[in-house]
Amino acid sequence: MTQHDKNLPKRKLGTQGLQVGAIGLGTMGMTMAYGAADEPGGIATIRRAYELGVTLFDTAELYGMGTGSNEQLLGRAVKDFRHDIAIATKFGFDLSDPQKVGAALDSRPEHIREVTENSLRHLGTDHIDVLYQHRVDPDVPIEDVAGTVGELIAEGKVRYFGLSEAGPDIIRRAHAVHPVSVLQTEYSVFERAVEAEVLPVVRELGIGFVPYSPLGRGFLTGTVKPAAEYPADDMRSWDDRWQPGNYERNLAAIRRLTALSDTKGIAATQLALAWLLAQGDDIVPIPGTRSPQRVAENAAAAHVTLTPEDLARVLEILPHGAAGSRYPEAMMPSW
Repeated sequence: MTQHDKNLPKRKLGTQGLQVGAIGLGTMGMTMAYGAADEPGGIATIRRAYELGVTLFDTAELYGMGTGSNEQLLGRAVKDFRHDIAIATKFGFDLSDPQKVGAALDSRPEHIREVTENSLRHLGTDHIDVLYQHRVDPDVPIEDVAGTVGELIAEGKVRYFGLSEAGPDIIRRAHAVHPVSVLQTEYSVFERAVEAEVLPVVRELGIGFVPYSPLGRGFLTGTVKPAAEYPADDMRSWDDRWQPGNYERNLAAIRRLTALSDTKGIAATQLALAWLLAQGDDIVPIPGTRSPQRVAENAAAAHVTLTPEDLARVLEILPHGAAGSRYPEAMMPSW
């Protein structure tokens, strides 16, 4: 066994054969939503993650705002170890109008194929390990989406089918056409909407779960400021959890979580990731960061054991998650 293999426990996602390190890496923030891009820092972070045993790397067409920049960054970073890892990317947006990026959906079969070919080229690879529908398109039957991804899998261009922000009915209908290996949706100590209906369905069907924003979009890192202190190109400037009133309540909860993590000699971020991992062995969170040091801290969370008392204390501090909605109403997925 190599040193790389030892560092991170493995977890299975779904029942089709996908197995990855217990902590993944989200790359969105390397090119969008959190200020100006830093390509050298992003590449260094991705390579450090791999050294630590991270094998699930998450990107999307959307994260390059239609230019392919995020996928290209990831492709360059993993070129030397491409076949040791799983790359996940996503389709589902109409990015033809740069003024409306993220506002229009398009999961027509021909568009799925076009985006997949672009992603393969941008990533510099001959296959995509996990291809997600980024958001459910109400104008395209999910059966057509699942069928198209199934064809791409049969052609060897894709290995596993994933959904993102899909509700129970969509998950069941998609899975009946082609097995869904992974569902990706926001989930953290801050955001718990999936617990009521979504997690039970994916577990019934044998689908793995990949939480994005597992650190509350950075709130749990403890380096937060009020919304007004972020630049306009940082999503925290408009995120409801950073707005006056919610911000103060959430900061108070973070301080209590930090007090708990201090008693265990770990960071609050590690407590939050360990809490997620403790929710089931079918869960692989994908915290995003631009920092090699933060990647190491996040990966170390896979070795943290929380007691039943620790888990109960987290629920005491945040019984229902954070104050404030996770998206503006217009962006909220409808399950």
